[in-house]
Amino acid sequence: MKNKKEIVIIMGSKSDMPIMQHGIDILDKFGLGPDVKVLSAHRTPSQTIKFAAAARKRGYKVIIAAAGGAAHLAGVVAAHTTLPVVGVPIETKALGGVDSLFSTVQMPSGIPVGCMAIGKAGAVNAAIFAVEILATKNKLLEKKLASHKKELAKKVLKG
Repeated sequence: MKNKKEIVIIMGSKSDMPIMQHGIDILDKFGLGPDVKVLSAHRTPSQTIKFAAAARKRGYKVIIAAAGGAAHLAGVVAAHTTLPVVGVPIETKALGGVDSLFSTVQMPSGIPVGCMAIGKAGAVNAAIFAVEILATKNKLLEKKLASHKKELAKKVLKG
């Protein structure tokens, strides 16, 4: 039942893919191409709970959960796993993603979700954060992260 992927990205809707592709690209750059699933806290709750409960047995080490609007996906997943869950709020037409942000970040005590920024920056940072989590026990990833951060600095200094 175990797979070789250590990170899984769960999206509440296929329409979240253009944003989450930025995070997938980052993970690919680090050699950590994730599994990608579409599961909804509201439209497929039993499948979402079943997936979250079995995620550790499947070999995942980090779950990234992206959703918009009443973005309960990350919280529902976090309630049913002991793995770290990183939430990415997706921008919405009605409230610009602030609704998604509040739904993702306002978790009750004991059910933590690491919450990133709304949209593209959140997708990228969720991926980097997942790499940082894995790099605590992987020297090669740690070196790749250091190199990545040096490249970021070079881009800034070049102007």
